[in-house]
Amino acid sequence: MAQTLGRLQHGRLDPVHRVSDLVAWRTVRTPDGRTATLRVQAAGGALLAEAWGAAAESAVADAPDLLGGRDDPTGFVPGHPVLERAHRRFPGLRIARTGDVLGALVGATLEQRVTGEEAVRAWQVLHRALGDPAPGPAPAGMVTPPSPRAWQAAPEALWRRAGVDGRRVATVRTTASRADALARLLDRDAASAGEALRSLPGVGAWTAAEVRQRAFGDADAVSVGDFHLAAVVGHVLAGRRFTDAELVPFLEPWRPHRYRVARLLYASGWETAPPTAPKRPRSPRP
Repeated sequence: MAQTLGRLQHGRLDPVHRVSDLVAWRTVRTPDGRTATLRVQAAGGALLAEAWGAAAESAVADAPDLLGGRDDPTGFVPGHPVLERAHRRFPGLRIARTGDVLGALVGATLEQRVTGEEAVRAWQVLHRALGDPAPGPAPAGMVTPPSPRAWQAAPEALWRRAGVDGRRVATVRTTASRADALARLLDRDAASAGEALRSLPGVGAWTAAEVRQRAFGDADAVSVGDFHLAAVVGHVLAGRRFTDAELVPFLEPWRPHRYRVARLLYASGWETAPPTAPKRPRSPRP
């Protein structure tokens, strides 16, 4: 569960998504404004989902998707010793599908052209200020995702305190104003939805791919333009760093599991490529 859901967490004290080995907490806001707190707990070899709040029923109904229930690794052939070892080591790793297009788009926008630490801080500051108290017995500090109206009305002083520049502020406000249309993208396949996302101001190939991965559970979306991905894939699987232009054709044999390749590398500790000679990978993210 931690491997499947961990990459959706924005720092240890994420206000809307917290995961450990045995329990995951997540707050949700439906397109019609209802909210809920979802808890998924490992118990006796199974996973038990419970929820509180007006959207509790739908949160529980969507829990299998969140846990990767729609992800189908059938047909995935590792084809490389590193991937073979990772596939054996993490047999339960699945690609989560949150169904939250606006939330995924906000998260990816805040991550544009900044460090991971800066993006985490912005996410946490904004959610604590704009979210509502989480229903039920949620851990301290958890809130619900902000409403589209809250994102649009957030004051300039708050954006400055969160360290978000004007270009990203404009992107978040624009996408929040189109929240209903974004929710309807879930009726499309991930590739088609990605093309629609790229028509939005401030949303390029990298951001659209990140949304496809998180909101749609797309196991094939490649984050072209990522600061680390090309270097990591090239270093680990080919023995040299790649450029983005080299990354895409190299990953082609793994279609439709190209993002799964990246996830297996991340799970194995390869978040970044070493600057010089190969060395032991870093520990996976907590």
